[in-house]
Amino acid sequence: MWWDMGTGWWWGLGGVLMVIFWGAIIALIVWAVVKLSKSSSKDGDGGEPKKDALDIAKERYAKGEISKEEFEQIKKDLQ
Repeated sequence: MWWDMGTGWWWGLGGVLMVIFWGAIIALIVWAVVKLSKSSSKDGDGGEPKKDALDIAKERYAKGEISKEEFEQIKKDLQ
């Protein structure tokens, strides 16, 4: 047929575009899941709560890593 001459490459192009489209959709979904899982772990949901410098100093003092004078100096410096 005369109207079908040279249009076969459109079928190949359509297949490639479909693969690119669905690949982009899948990549977007994976990116969203990773992004949401990272942000929820930063909020402390189910994880260890964030510690500030004074909490760390208290732990070090309780473990005996620093003296009372060092702890008092750290506390004074942080306020």
